[in-house]
Amino acid sequence: MILSLVFDIWLIVSIIAIVLPALAIIDILRRDLLGINKLFWILVVLFAPLLGAIIYFYNRRTYKVRK
Repeated sequence: MILSLVFDIWLIVSIIAIVLPALAIIDILRRDLLGINKLFWILVVLFAPLLGAIIYFYNRRTYKVRK
């Protein structure tokens, strides 16, 4: 019973750890960011996938989009 619960939690966390960075990279590529911001965020998400994606989505509104 406990082993099943631990496996379920591990499965949910691992799915989030795969999907969240993928969504972050898709969002980075779709946005028309200023200057080097796009490259910077892609590198952050690639080298620290879960933490980088969380930081990107948290700071997403602070970076201005080119009009």
